Amino acid sequence: MSLAVRIIPCLDVDAGRVVKGVKFTGLRDAGDPLELARAYDAAGADELTFLDVTASSSERDTVFDVVSATAEQVFIPLTVGGGVREVAHVDRLLRAGADKVSINTAAVARPELIREIAERFGNQVLVLSLDARRCLPGEAQTPSGYEVTTHGGRRGTGIDAVDWASRAQALGAGEILLNSIDADGTKAGFDLEMIAAVRAAVTVPLIGSGGAGRPEHFPPAVKAGADALLAAGIFHFGEVTIAEVKDALRAEGVSVR
Repeated sequence: MSLAVRIIPCLDVDAGRVVKGVKFTGLRDAGDPLELARAYDAAGADELTFLDVTASSSERDTVFDVVSATAEQVFIPLTVGGGVREVAHVDRLLRAGADKVSINTAAVARPELIREIAERFGNQVLVLSLDARRCLPGEAQTPSGYEVTTHGGRRGTGIDAVDWASRAQALGAGEILLNSIDADGTKAGFDLEMIAAVRAAVTVPLIGSGGAGRPEHFPPAVKAGADALLAAGIFHFGEVTIAEVKDALRAEGVSVR
């Protein structure tokens, strides 16, 4: 685990606006990405993650102009994902101002893309975004009980989520962004079992995502193995502040920046 836990607001962007839903559906408008990025930079966010949530399902490229404008407004690391399908997309995003690039759907379709990106730009640039859900009774079960999904959570793959995280690390992923589809937007807390299962399989930094509702949800996720924690709606709609989250972590003896 890293020395200090990072708190990362996530800007899920669709058609140039930040949106938020529940379990990746029912998206509602949450504001302008540039305004939110500036606010989070000032509020003490350690990083920002910018995900174009419909780029893969719509088979189009990430909105590069929004990325460029966001990078010009903030002075903390920016991770960008959504619609990244080839090495050239990574190069363009880095030139637009991204510090790291997140891939998901394209990596599942062609795992060798992970190695190609890592060899060209370095492991530290590459974040594997892993959207996982629990296998339901009556469905085909994976060994871990968690299945990888793609296209913004819209398609199941039958791939075991824990095995995929381990394989992605071996191919060159420098970080894992673990998104729980079941917990997403529920505000019921992070999927601690999923975080612990993936933590046991990888040594690279692990970002937990999905389910944050209150400041007290964050310390258990760190204890389960997360090096960083990502949240969206609770920050966008002013329900919880970054300062409150960091205070809750400090109260449990967790080091924060």
